[in-house]
Amino acid sequence: MRSSTFVALLSAITGVVASQFELPANVPRSVEEFRQKHPYKSPGCHNHRRIVKIRSSRNDHDDVSDEFKAGLKKANHGGTLYLPKNQLFVIGKPLDLTFLNDVQVHWDGEVRFTNDTPYWQANAFKHPFQNSLMFWKWGGKDIKIFGKGVLNGNGQRWWNEFAGLEILDPDNQYLRPILFYAENATNFAMEGIHEKDSPCWTNFIVTSKGVSFTDVVVTAHSNNASSLPKNTDFFDSLNVEDLTVKRTWVDIGDDCFSPKSNASNIHVDTMYCNGTHGQSMGSLGQYKGEKSFVQDVVIENVWLLNGQHGARLKTWAGPDVGYGFIDNVTFRNFYQANNEYSAFIDSCYFNIDSKTCAQYPSQMNITNIVFENFSGYTSGKYGRAVAQLTCSTNPNAVCDNIKFKNFKVKSPCGGDPVVICDGIKGDIGIPCVKADSAEARAALAQTCSVPLATIDPPF
Repeated sequence: MRSSTFVALLSAITGVVASQFELPANVPRSVEEFRQKHPYKSPGCHNHRRIVKIRSSRNDHDDVSDEFKAGLKKANHGGTLYLPKNQLFVIGKPLDLTFLNDVQVHWDGEVRFTNDTPYWQANAFKHPFQNSLMFWKWGGKDIKIFGKGVLNGNGQRWWNEFAGLEILDPDNQYLRPILFYAENATNFAMEGIHEKDSPCWTNFIVTSKGVSFTDVVVTAHSNNASSLPKNTDFFDSLNVEDLTVKRTWVDIGDDCFSPKSNASNIHVDTMYCNGTHGQSMGSLGQYKGEKSFVQDVVIENVWLLNGQHGARLKTWAGPDVGYGFIDNVTFRNFYQANNEYSAFIDSCYFNIDSKTCAQYPSQMNITNIVFENFSGYTSGKYGRAVAQLTCSTNPNAVCDNIKFKNFKVKSPCGGDPVVICDGIKGDIGIPCVKADSAEARAALAQTCSVPLATIDPPF
């Protein structure tokens, strides 16, 4: 569900179900209300750092890539590149910005990438993980991007041309660039920026430590109903340690947050997610023989509306997959409205049929997972089933110490909500039934639908 609809849907009351399942008061319904509730103030003072300015673009086709890179070189080692409000900076060729050391960008203007799709597909930087392309790559030490400006991926043409395709299809040849990519970065921070209309993932951080995103807005809105944004995840990572995300508004077409292989020590606090696939661990275990892990994660104070799932863990199954673990992950204080499952463990990712999954089950361990203080309601797509946890049937894969605490998610279909669980060792803290049980079949059969999530009273 796109933001234009989001604002309208959250300001109206639609029917009996809406009156039964109203969202909590003071939940922002738009970017403007998010900024009102969580105001961002740029530091302003540059603390006696030298200021570097570059010329802005004269029009939408005036490429200032060379000036942008030169400005960062001048600002490197203690300076600040300043991009003023109401100025446009067009980037039309790949930029290697991995030389940075003690540099800041005061970003109040708009940086926009050109939408010459054949050029970027031929010239963008490449990463082997899921055949990723990047407009540019940042890297180095002590990098801070802050301000009230916009990073615009100009994604509409990309979405139009990708319509009907699938990023994880091994035959897919239409690759799309990631909006912001950083590698080998230490102490990287982004604050206040509006990341807009990425062609593919919004952020991809690789082999980095000490990364933070604060007061960031992320949107992806299509003007073509047949070509919606796809795979525009807010955050993806590979080999990242010490990550913090605070006060973030995400209205996109895929995962709200999804650290991938080898991520540890993560804290997410206060996120608003609309139309997303949820707060996801992974996917993990995609590549044959490779070890993947996510560990020591706390995600708390999250609002998830009108999306696919809430808290989700996804691991690959099949004949040529990797191995590893997800350990010590806490999802806490989650409010959900109109999502399919509020908690979901998928051990048969990606689109693996049940026969293949049974023959080649996931090799990922899942341990010490907590779903705490969950409230709200599901979409009714799965009837009275409000959560489904399906662990691997692999005898060497451990699925242990999965706990629910104060879990109060309801189904709009009436009756008692049902949690389905298979393959988990020990008690999960609340009643659960197996997927092939009569109770599960009855719950799944009692489907219904609900209006889009609404707010009353207004913010």
